Amino acid sequence: MNPYKPYKFKNGVIMRNHFALAPMTTYSSNDDLTLSEEEENYYYLRSKNLGMIITAAAAVSKNAQAFDHQISVRDERYSDSMKRLRKAIKKGGALSVLQIHHGGRMNVPDMYPNQDIVAPSSVKANRDYAATPRALKTSEVYDAIDDFINAAKLAMKVGFDGVEIHGANTYLLQQFFSPHSNQRDDEFGGNLQKRMLFAKLIVEGILHAKKEANKPNFLVGYRFSPEELEDPGIAIDDTLELVDVLADYPLDYLHVSLGKYNQTSSRNKNDKEKIATKLLRVINQRIPLMGVGGITTKEEVEDASNLGYDLLSLGMVALADPDVVLKFQLKERPSNVFSRKLLPRPLFERLHRYGSRLEGYHFEDE
Repeated sequence: MNPYKPYKFKNGVIMRNHFALAPMTTYSSNDDLTLSEEEENYYYLRSKNLGMIITAAAAVSKNAQAFDHQISVRDERYSDSMKRLRKAIKKGGALSVLQIHHGGRMNVPDMYPNQDIVAPSSVKANRDYAATPRALKTSEVYDAIDDFINAAKLAMKVGFDGVEIHGANTYLLQQFFSPHSNQRDDEFGGNLQKRMLFAKLIVEGILHAKKEANKPNFLVGYRFSPEELEDPGIAIDDTLELVDVLADYPLDYLHVSLGKYNQTSSRNKNDKEKIATKLLRVINQRIPLMGVGGITTKEEVEDASNLGYDLLSLGMVALADPDVVLKFQLKERPSNVFSRKLLPRPLFERLHRYGSRLEGYHFEDE
């Protein structure tokens, strides 16, 4: 695979190279959760170089909002905001993919009056800030499914090239799949197959909406995390079953969320086989797999490509350098300096607070 050449999806959509901007929270919306000018510029700058821009997580409902200043796609009031987001990305020539999201029990408490933090079950997350959530009624689970479908419909209506269903990083879809957070006894809880149902109905609903809207070129991706450290929690074997099911749907790609693209199991230190290798074996070329995590040099691009990933998403390196793909092509090292001019102020300040934890990166004022 030459990741610098165009990539053609099965539905005929062409991506100018194999690189995507990883979906990263910006904490930078306007107070009314519409797209800010700073975010607009952030996406435009990166759309000139990358093949696909996957946006920060957009909340599909009021109680989906996980953190302050998160863009929303919960109803028609946000159409103009979403159009601006889509235009900013398309202006630079990248494919525009809106990530749709519900935080569930991971939502930061006290963001607004009468906040309703919900989850599959009333089980608190293992986070210091987390509140004990209210378990969703069965009817409310179906309402949440509709919220995702309606968000995808709005994305189609305003002209996005696709959506990515956020099923990773401990948020609501993962909470339904996890034996730690899902202790339900209705059709959405119990054995592995029942814990998959929430995700399956969202996928099926969005694919049906795509067909109804006659949008064959609209991309639908699904992001997932392969493991949880909780006990009980999601193990690799659970995820391989989920991936086997997802790969049979006419989705356009799967996106694995990893800290390092070539990592092995975090739950089982004795298992030395790379997670990507396990996933690719199960997928068996049925659907493209996008990899992510610590891809910061041309050599790591080559290694990730040789590992078998079809697509690569770039995180921190693309925050520091919007021209990262061009730098890879020219065999130049991308910038490792975060600049106030290239990032929304709240994102820059949050990165600055992380400080020494961002190994290998610096700030323009240092």
